[in-house]
Amino acid sequence: MRPPYPPPPERSAELRRRFAEEARSERPDLSTLCLLVGAEADRELDEAGLDAAQVELDRLAGLLPYRPGGPEAWAVALRELLGDRFGFQGTPADYRRLESSLLHEVLRRRRGLPILLSVVWMEVARRAGAPVYGVALPGHFVIGFGADEGQVLADPFDGGRVLTGADAELLVAGATGAQLESSMLRPADPLDVVMRILNNVRAWAAARPERSDVELWAVELSLLLPSHPARLRYERARLLVRRGDFVGGAEEMETYADVVSAVDEGAAERVRGEASAARAMLN
Repeated sequence: MRPPYPPPPERSAELRRRFAEEARSERPDLSTLCLLVGAEADRELDEAGLDAAQVELDRLAGLLPYRPGGPEAWAVALRELLGDRFGFQGTPADYRRLESSLLHEVLRRRRGLPILLSVVWMEVARRAGAPVYGVALPGHFVIGFGADEGQVLADPFDGGRVLTGADAELLVAGATGAQLESSMLRPADPLDVVMRILNNVRAWAAARPERSDVELWAVELSLLLPSHPARLRYERARLLVRRGDFVGGAEEMETYADVVSAVDEGAAERVRGEASAARAMLN
């Protein structure tokens, strides 16, 4: 992939306005939010490209059989279409690529992280009327069909393989060493899915100090979500300092310290010390 190039400031501001508006709508649209994330990463993803990605999801949904049956029949139909016929799946190498977290690139390459492939599965299935949702297993996102005792899980990263209970237990044990609990199988909220995707982008960029620009926009988009960890403001402040905005970073740190002081005055004082150090860099 070409290096990620953000859009011009005016375009970025418009994308962020739309992202915040969609995130705060009554029923946030997952594909729209994911594509806006992609547009923040890739200046070449224009309005025509955004529309083309939605059209592709519509096209794939139109290729599914009409109401194939219960949850397992839906899971099999999606596996046969997206996994077997079109080759959507993941490989270990996909964890090293930013494109694996961008929906428009996943649609183009048919490769991605588990959570982005799950977004493709969910959005195609949803358009076809399937009872589908995301399942945020620790360390490995999958999808679910149906509810309660009739729940069927599938792993888009593995081409849509339908999972047995033992398979799900192995995925959780392999990621965390813990046992599978029923609470892990609950449907994931769309905004939680978007936050997890942005966390992946931040992790990709954090491993590449030269891409602090990517880490910064991922943090700033996360802050536009209605619910987000307060510590993200501290993370943004430190990024500003790293990128040379000492005054802006110091101001953010001081604001964060004021919030933290209500619960941990020691931590607040440490952050204020960082803010002072940042201001001293101007001398």
